[in-house]
Amino acid sequence: MAVDRAVSAVVPEGGMAPGVASLGSVLRWALRQQRRATVGWAVAVAAVSGIYASFFDVIDASEMEALVEGMPEALVTALGYDRLGSAAGFLESTVYGLLGPILILVFGIGYGARVLAGAEEDGSLELELTSAVGRRQVLLERYAALVVQLAILAVAVTAVVLPLVAALDMDVAVGGVLAGGLGLFLLALAVSSVGFAAGAVTGRRVIGLAVGAGVAVAGYLADALAGLLEDGRWLEAVSPFAWYLSGDPLVEGIDVAGFGVLLAVALVALGVAVVVFDRRDLGT
Repeated sequence: MAVDRAVSAVVPEGGMAPGVASLGSVLRWALRQQRRATVGWAVAVAAVSGIYASFFDVIDASEMEALVEGMPEALVTALGYDRLGSAAGFLESTVYGLLGPILILVFGIGYGARVLAGAEEDGSLELELTSAVGRRQVLLERYAALVVQLAILAVAVTAVVLPLVAALDMDVAVGGVLAGGLGLFLLALAVSSVGFAAGAVTGRRVIGLAVGAGVAVAGYLADALAGLLEDGRWLEAVSPFAWYLSGDPLVEGIDVAGFGVLLAVALVALGVAVVVFDRRDLGT
């Protein structure tokens, strides 16, 4: 059974005293269980990013300008298409501002919601905790599996975009591409961590999914509407997408303030998950 394999993967034959399972055993098991899915998602994210990044070399600049001019100004501003003419603006509008976040957030929110809350719902988590693994270790190492996989997907995007930028002679610095990849990772980590925490607090996968997806959608809309509404700039202050992109990482490099807030959100969410999960009765 899957539950038996999960327990045997983190508890050596013969057993151990409670709470003394080897460090990293849960993380290794979680990553091993996800290896095919992680590779598949990495390939998909890299392929989509590469395809859209390469379009910059085949789309005629005048045609692109005509396309943008034919769209409503509000829609152009909301989608960031007012900068499609530059290499950095094109990558931000397609790969880093839309497709990359969508794909990585779908993966991160889904996995973050089920890696702990889903295991609690199907009963495997409770059985695992009766073995040699403590609650905090299980939570932290399952969360670490989420972090590692999000990092792999962000690296996959960077590994494809970086050589394309050089091959297509796009006016984007290496540091800008690396900053964009880091920001993409931190955006996904912050939002996915909120979904993970919601699942850890409630023990319900669907709540983790709803909260994570809600934060992602609300954040995107807030960032898109900030420049359209009168006195709407305050929306950028509460949008993870604005924290990620408002500093223009592909041009200016790492935005310490914006990226720092994203990391802080992830750490606070993790802290809440640890505190509540340690204290509540499982299965309730």
